[in-house]
Amino acid sequence: MVKSKTVYVCSACGAQSSKWQGQCTACNAWNTLVETVADAPGNGHRFQSLAQRSPVRKLAHIDAADVPRFTTGIGEFDRVLGGGLVQGGVVLIGGDPGIGKSTLLLQSLAAMARERKALYVSGEESGAQIALRAQRLGLTEPGSGASELGLLAEIQLERIQATIDAERPEIAVIDSIQTIYSDALTSAPGSVAQVRECAAQLTRVAKQLGVTIIMVGHVTKEGALAGPRVLEHIVDTVLYFEGDTHSSYRLVRAIKNRFGAVNELGVFAMTDKGLRGVANPSALFLSQHEQQVAGSCVLVTQEGTRPLLVEVQALVDTAQVPNPRRLAVGLEQNRLAMLLAVLHRHAGIGCFDQDVFLNAVGGVKIAEPAADVAVLLAIHSSMRNKPLPKGLVVFGEVGLAGEIRPSPRGQDRLKEAAKLGFSVALIPKANAPKQPIDGLQVIAVDRIEQAIDRIRGLE
Repeated sequence: MVKSKTVYVCSACGAQSSKWQGQCTACNAWNTLVETVADAPGNGHRFQSLAQRSPVRKLAHIDAADVPRFTTGIGEFDRVLGGGLVQGGVVLIGGDPGIGKSTLLLQSLAAMARERKALYVSGEESGAQIALRAQRLGLTEPGSGASELGLLAEIQLERIQATIDAERPEIAVIDSIQTIYSDALTSAPGSVAQVRECAAQLTRVAKQLGVTIIMVGHVTKEGALAGPRVLEHIVDTVLYFEGDTHSSYRLVRAIKNRFGAVNELGVFAMTDKGLRGVANPSALFLSQHEQQVAGSCVLVTQEGTRPLLVEVQALVDTAQVPNPRRLAVGLEQNRLAMLLAVLHRHAGIGCFDQDVFLNAVGGVKIAEPAADVAVLLAIHSSMRNKPLPKGLVVFGEVGLAGEIRPSPRGQDRLKEAAKLGFSVALIPKANAPKQPIDGLQVIAVDRIEQAIDRIRGLE
């Protein structure tokens, strides 16, 4: 019996190697080479273009009209997608197992099936399991769209393509891309070659037939989408589920969107009837204290076009070991170390013998530098064991020279804070509003030591 030839493929970039090695020579990633069966030459497989052949046109002669969209029936899902789904668009959604990917897609398909032809392709569950989930979510009630939803339990790519070509649905869900395999390849389902080729073929079908396709992707233990990174380059939109599976709240973030803004955030609550959009997500990230506590500061962060109020908590305690601990949850740990150095150098407040713990309430991840002022004020409050003034909200970036730099969309942040009842805002001087905001006292500063002095003056 002839032994099948094997090659080692990098799961990060897709590069191939004849032998295993610890580091990929193409992208320099470590421990990403996975053994897979090499494709047999001359198998008749031909790559096809993702778009129809068309003549060359001048850019000035092309009509730049907006892409028409249709809603998913779930407002928060539409927000993340940039206003809804696009005909012929391909969406990739990933997240930890059990976080709610299939639940959200089944709910949205049931809502869209009232007006549009929809198809749910399941490679992980049987039709009976999906029907049981739909019954549990209350989607099978009279008048719901689930009764018109088409269902196909199949993992062979060619059969799925034939079904889509015959049925011509307006939207199709592939759950999940890691379970689909093509007969043109000899490797097993879930391998790098199969995932990459199946995604490319389904994208070609979407572009040629005008079918909107949503693919579910597995994630690795590091939280990244499994398979080669080229999978994210093929599709039009990439969404990630965030949040703890033990919590009832889920966050859906847009990482890539060719038809809308990136870094949009959708907030959902998991209930016994499935995922429900949260109308006021700022309430999730603000703790309800009976009285003011030390080490707590409210930040106005910007997620795409949505301003969110998030509580940043800090705990500073005497270190019991020679090397004090620096731990940040929901914020960047390296930036915390940099901010502590700025606090010592320019404000004269040292934490060299203190353990510093930082947390963003609600499990949200804050990546923008506008959280710097809130972090330093929370640390300073915990060190003094004195709470910050009631009704205070802050934002602003802190530079290495101790200056406070402006943050984008400052007016939207202030209006959101005023709407939620905050009375004092400490902001960068460059973000000071030209017109006063009703019910909101604005304190504009340009140095971190000036911000600390103004806060002490309010106590």
